[in-house]
Amino acid sequence: MAKLFFIYLAAAIIIFSILVITRRNPVHSAIFILLLFFHIAGLYLTLNAEFLAAVQMIIYAGAILVLYLFVMLLLNLKEEIGLAQYFAPWHTAVSAAIALLVVSLFSLWSFPLGPKGTVTREVILAETNTKIIGKTMFTEYLYPFEILSIVLLVAIIGAVVLAKKKLRG
Repeated sequence: MAKLFFIYLAAAIIIFSILVITRRNPVHSAIFILLLFFHIAGLYLTLNAEFLAAVQMIIYAGAILVLYLFVMLLLNLKEEIGLAQYFAPWHTAVSAAIALLVVSLFSLWSFPLGPKGTVTREVILAETNTKIIGKTMFTEYLYPFEILSIVLLVAIIGAVVLAKKKLRG
């Protein structure tokens, strides 16, 4: 039963991904992105990663999708739809799919597999998923985590400075 559910989720993710890039109406694409995010969260649940499923729903289905919608509302969609008649989106989609397939096949042949992780199913059952992610993030990956927080802080300060200059001028 779990295998059938996994196959359903994988097929739905592929179909919704294709629908996102082939729809002419950006609002329809946003709806398909939302469905895509829900199915990805379901896929995380089948892999016993409840924390990642919750983060997927909160961050992507919540914040990122709202950001997409704000950007779409700020754009002048009538001009974009008028230009769409001169371009055939299926040509772009087919060529991008072929290029992605070729790059994927070449990279799979030359991709070395790393060592397996130390976290087994028994360890996950003994401790919670969230606890293992927290321990790994704040022990093995502490320095990259701190560097990323500094980079994000600099980006936020830069955005505030740029926004203040525009408000004054």
